[in-house]
Amino acid sequence: MPSVPGGPDDLVRALRAVGIRNEPLLEAVRTTPRAEFVPPARVATAYRDVPVPIGQGQVTTQPSLSAMMIEGLGLKGGEHVLEVGTGLGFQTALLARLAADVVSIEVRPDLARQARDNLARQGVRNVELRVGDGSGGVPDRAPYDAVVVSAAFPEVPAPLVEQVRPSGRLVQPIGPGGRERVVCFVRTASGLEERRVLTGACFVRLEGRYGFPPHDTDSV
Repeated sequence: MPSVPGGPDDLVRALRAVGIRNEPLLEAVRTTPRAEFVPPARVATAYRDVPVPIGQGQVTTQPSLSAMMIEGLGLKGGEHVLEVGTGLGFQTALLARLAADVVSIEVRPDLARQARDNLARQGVRNVELRVGDGSGGVPDRAPYDAVVVSAAFPEVPAPLVEQVRPSGRLVQPIGPGGRERVVCFVRTASGLEERRVLTGACFVRLEGRYGFPPHDTDSV
């Protein structure tokens, strides 16, 4: 692998600079080598706080943005978590270090295969990685204490709402794809209640039965 400028401490400093204060999360970033979760041609940017293209029109979530979303879940260590959109597995690895277990679903088989290899090399064993339509969640493993969705849709898909445990949290970018509000919701007796907007951001679109049609490429 080519030499990698910087290191995990550079990411930790970037996260602190945007207001991340959760020490277990910062430690997870410090001990999870992002260079092992990006394509070999992109390792030079692994420890910069930037998204990284990973092929098939997809990019990784910017580390500081991923950290904001994870922090919004309020994980304490014992949670059963659903991640929609595995990518190459960096965010998955962070979640796995902060929760009891993670179910992660990725619609693109090639990305899922790479993520599985990346997680295995890092010894991450509390992740169940599925290939499929994440817009419908993973109902056979529900309910979840926390759900994080790494793609945009104008609303939370109904199946994901149903899969959140009462009082559980869901974080999702809400918007058309390309200009979103990243929102933290809490499941109540009447459904999801918006608690706060974490940040503004740009995400790829959530594709699938309960998202945008997979053939719809008119995205920013």
